[in-house]
Amino acid sequence: MARTVAITGIGGFIGLRLAEIARDEGHVVRGLELSREGVRRAEAARHFVIEGDITDAAAAARLCDGADVVIHTAAVVEEDGAMARFRRINVGGTRTVASAARAAGARRFVHLSSVMVYGFDYPRDVTEDGPLRGEGNAYCETKIESERAALDLHLYGGSRMEVVVVRPGDVYGAGSVPWIVRPMALMKRGLFVVPRSGGVINHVFIDNLVDGVLRAAEMPVGGEVFNITDGVATPCREFFRHHADMLNVAPPRALPLPILRGLTRLSARAYRSMGATPPFLPAAVDYLTRPHAYSIEKARRLLAYEPRVDLAEGMARVAAWHDLTRVAV
Repeated sequence: MARTVAITGIGGFIGLRLAEIARDEGHVVRGLELSREGVRRAEAARHFVIEGDITDAAAAARLCDGADVVIHTAAVVEEDGAMARFRRINVGGTRTVASAARAAGARRFVHLSSVMVYGFDYPRDVTEDGPLRGEGNAYCETKIESERAALDLHLYGGSRMEVVVVRPGDVYGAGSVPWIVRPMALMKRGLFVVPRSGGVINHVFIDNLVDGVLRAAEMPVGGEVFNITDGVATPCREFFRHHADMLNVAPPRALPLPILRGLTRLSARAYRSMGATPPFLPAAVDYLTRPHAYSIEKARRLLAYEPRVDLAEGMARVAAWHDLTRVAV
């Protein structure tokens, strides 16, 4: 059944692909986007876009007016940073958009959270029951808080709006900044280094994620939370070897963890002393040393989700995009 789907962050990597696939499936799509560049991307793809901030109640109300489903993808997605900024956007923005969706009479609100709600040290095959651990990291902490803000409005006060939370893994594909564009840019400069031992990437190809999100938007799973990944955890060095192959450069160097942590701290300090933004933050090392896979059995059982694009095919599509566009990465 065709529906009106409203998407925050429609000009971003996830939002734009979500909008494209939702429209291909016959839905009417509209979006909210803050950055001018993101607005241009979405408009170039012929989507209706409202330029505005997710923390702006008026902009959120315009987005949600007449929407059957609201999918919230917009957030600060960085390794770490100032807690006040993360909390204002990730938590406050979620509360603002979810409240607008409820007031507009939307039937379903899908909130994109992250597997980072489990922190950096979590049980093998951890399920949606947790434990949740922010570990003092601004991104992890505010993703936990934003989930609570969204779920607090599930069928709240007589509302018919159902809330579903999706926790994506490490989302990659053509244009993914943290998992494709930035690592390749650093590799070209000889600056990308990985831990010598340990660490896995819980990747999810963008189309697999979108499939899971749209299933969460349609199926009778209100109030539920789902991990969505490709169902496998690939060793860090193996994952990034694909990037090196695309660039025809040597695989990234591997260093012992204590040395890698020390170098990232020194590098960040040096860049900041010159008034420049570090190419990577010390917290980035933590993301490369996560120990285990996350369970997706609940998504398989309740959403009939099954990742259809494996890593080899996903990276082949990224390579084709890279070759065709000659993007300056």
